[in-house]
Amino acid sequence: MTSLPEKISLLIVVFICLTVSFIYLGNQGSSLLVVNKPDSMQEKSLSVKPIDLLERGVFIERQDRLQRECQAYKRRQNALQLNASHYTPESIWDNKEVLEHIIVDQKHQLLYCYVPKVACTNWKRTLLYLSGTSNVTRSLDIPADFVHRTGVFPKLANFTIEDATHMLRTYTTFLIVRHPFERLLSAYRNKLEQQYSSSKYFQTRFGRHIVKTYRKNPSNHSLLHGDDVTFSEFVTYLTTESGPEGEYNEHWKPIHQLCAPCALRYDIIGKYETLYEDADYLLHQLGESPSAFPRFARPSNTTATLGKYFGSLTVDLLRKIYSVYEIDFRLFGYNLQEFLGFEVD
Repeated sequence: MTSLPEKISLLIVVFICLTVSFIYLGNQGSSLLVVNKPDSMQEKSLSVKPIDLLERGVFIERQDRLQRECQAYKRRQNALQLNASHYTPESIWDNKEVLEHIIVDQKHQLLYCYVPKVACTNWKRTLLYLSGTSNVTRSLDIPADFVHRTGVFPKLANFTIEDATHMLRTYTTFLIVRHPFERLLSAYRNKLEQQYSSSKYFQTRFGRHIVKTYRKNPSNHSLLHGDDVTFSEFVTYLTTESGPEGEYNEHWKPIHQLCAPCALRYDIIGKYETLYEDADYLLHQLGESPSAFPRFARPSNTTATLGKYFGSLTVDLLRKIYSVYEIDFRLFGYNLQEFLGFEVD
C-alpha cells in the first residue's frame, strides 16, 4: 500500500508535468513568426512524450526569451525610425542566404538552419547518415569536407515558395547557437591563426587584405601569405569595414542574420554548451538513436582562452565588436560577465 509521503511525492510530480504541458500548449498557439500566417503553426507540433515534458520546458524557455527579445528589438528599431523589415516573415523570400542555410530533411520532416562553428559539420554528418544514402556504419566516418560540398543536401531555396511555406508550417525546425564571442574566436583560430590546409583560402582572401590595411610596416611574407593576422587586427577589420549590419563571411556572420530567428519560428533551439543533451532530445523526437550523433570526450571549447584573446583588445574595440553581435547575445541569453568578468556598457 502506498504511504502518505509517496502519495505526496507522486502528486508533486504530476503537478509539475501538467504545468509544463499547459505552458507548452500555450506556446504552440503563440507562434513567433511563421511565413505570414501565425495560425498556421497549429498545423505543426512535436511528438512530445510524457517523459520529455520537463526537458521540453528548457526549449520552451529558450523560445520565450527569443520571442521577447525579437519584439523588444523591433520596438527599438521603430522608435529610432530604423528599418526592421528584414525581421518580418515576408522578408525571408528575398533573403537567399537564409534560404540557402536551411537544410531540408524530407524523410524526417525536418528543417535545420546550420551555423558554421556551431557543430554544423557533425549535424550534417548525422543527417546524411540518417538519410541512408551514405555507405558508412557510423556518421563520424563521413568525411568532413564531403558534407560541405554543394548539392549534398537539398536547401529550402531549392523549393517553390508554396512548397517551402508548407514545410515551414509542418516540419520541425531547429538550429544550434553558441556564445557569440566563443564562436568568433573559434572562427579566427580555425581560419586565420592555425595552419590547416582549409585555412589557406581565408588567409589569402581575408588575411592578406587585413595585414595590408591594418598593420604598420608588414613584412613581405605577411603581405604574400596573410597567415599571421592577430586577433586584434581581425576584430578591427570586422568593426571597421562591415559594421553591425555589414556583409560577413558565414563563419563569423551573426546568427540572427544567417537564420532569421525573428522571422521564422524554430521549434528547437539547441545550444553548443548542451550539445549532446540537445542532440539526444531531438533524435529521440525523430525516433532515431542518440548514437547517430558523433561523440567525443566533450565538444571543443574556447572558453578558457577567451580572456587571452579578448584581453588584447582595447575597451573601445570590445564595445564595437560587442555591438556587432549584441542581437545574438540578447536573443539567445548570453553575456560577457561569465567569460570576461565584466560587461560592456
